[in-house]
Amino acid sequence: MKMIAIFLLVMVSVCGLLFIGAVNPPEAKAVPSYARQTGLPCSGCHYTPPELNPAGRRFKLTGYVDRADETKVVKSDGSKKRAALDLLASLPLSVMLDTSYTSTKSPIPATQNGSFQMPQDISLFLSGAWTSHVGSFVQVTYDTQDDHFTMDNTDIRFANTTKLGGKEFVYGLDLNNNPTVEDLWNTTPAWSYPWIASDWAPTPNASPIINGGLAQDVGGIGGYGMWDNHLYFDAAVYRSQHVGTPQPFDGNGANTIRGLAPYWRVAWQQLTGKTQYEFGTYGIHVQATPGAVTGPKDAYTDFAFDTQIDRTMFRTDVLSFRASYIRENSDLLASFAGGGANESKHHLNTVLANAEYHIGNKYTGTFGWFNTTGTSDLGLFPSGAVSGNFNGDPRGSGYIANFTYWPWQNLLLGAQYTGYTRFNGAANNYDGAGRNANANNTIYLDAKIIF
Repeated sequence: MKMIAIFLLVMVSVCGLLFIGAVNPPEAKAVPSYARQTGLPCSGCHYTPPELNPAGRRFKLTGYVDRADETKVVKSDGSKKRAALDLLASLPLSVMLDTSYTSTKSPIPATQNGSFQMPQDISLFLSGAWTSHVGSFVQVTYDTQDDHFTMDNTDIRFANTTKLGGKEFVYGLDLNNNPTVEDLWNTTPAWSYPWIASDWAPTPNASPIINGGLAQDVGGIGGYGMWDNHLYFDAAVYRSQHVGTPQPFDGNGANTIRGLAPYWRVAWQQLTGKTQYEFGTYGIHVQATPGAVTGPKDAYTDFAFDTQIDRTMFRTDVLSFRASYIRENSDLLASFAGGGANESKHHLNTVLANAEYHIGNKYTGTFGWFNTTGTSDLGLFPSGAVSGNFNGDPRGSGYIANFTYWPWQNLLLGAQYTGYTRFNGAANNYDGAGRNANANNTIYLDAKIIF
């Protein structure tokens, strides 16, 4: 009854915010740094954040440097002996405050269910043009559970434009700390659905390494290009950086990349008056040693196929469909030698798909489905209450339903339900301690303001 009362209290509060936003929306003046720089509202580049429309993809492709004619800059022309200067008159800073409520169908044993976090996290952004051809998306985030700020997604790029075969060719260099964060579409892991998520609700323990397994733990540099606004390619290499670890690190307690981890991406897009299509492939090859920097290696090869379709339906309404398939082949010689796996050869298959309807840029409804299968291994996926696998099976499947309301373009109010049909290998008693997959079904309410 207490959990129900807390849930109702939060729902009443959210509904109150919805009502206030609906009857008295202020002008959209407090917008993030990209909007200040370009003079465009958030909807100029997004269907709804973080989903990029064609203009938003081009803004990112060309280095985050486009600006309005009236944007104030400090500028000095260069010559043979004098360096040029092209600097925004004010720092491109933004802030995000995220507060949330999370409740699972069954409590995690010996813990309180129905948690309200104010905030769940706070992010600071340095995002905008640094000079004529260099710009950034740099995020640092305060996590209330860890009680400190740390580096979050970072994407710094140089871009320029020329002609190739008589067609426009945009090319650039990119520095980032999360493979796929540099991508232009919402089908690759860094920017894929769901857009909001609890920071403590249980999730399945089997996932390809490219699906967030390297996020903020690596540093990478790469080159990319877009020919004729159709053919896109990107190639990069990554090394471990282990944020928060003294340098040079000894690998203790971390999975350290040996040598360089190559990442690749190729995509084709087609734009028509009402429809935008994309289909492509991406992947990464990683050789790493857990807990050391020498000795046997674990090898992962992930390759994926993805597609995205955005179709304008009625005036400004947009229907979006996105899907991806990730195949991971791994040879875990180091884990096998250290007793962390019962066999060395493994694979994972992950399918993600979702459909979303945007009513203008104010309301969105999304339904997504996910499914993972792979090699069973009790050494790699051991048993244990809540987070374990009683049978060592990595299978997991379920759905995510989301409704989001944007009373203003920089305020998100979202409600999301995640349901599991299989969790860590089974529908019933998956952990050997009597917990069923649907016990982890999660209600998540989120309020996020960006200014």
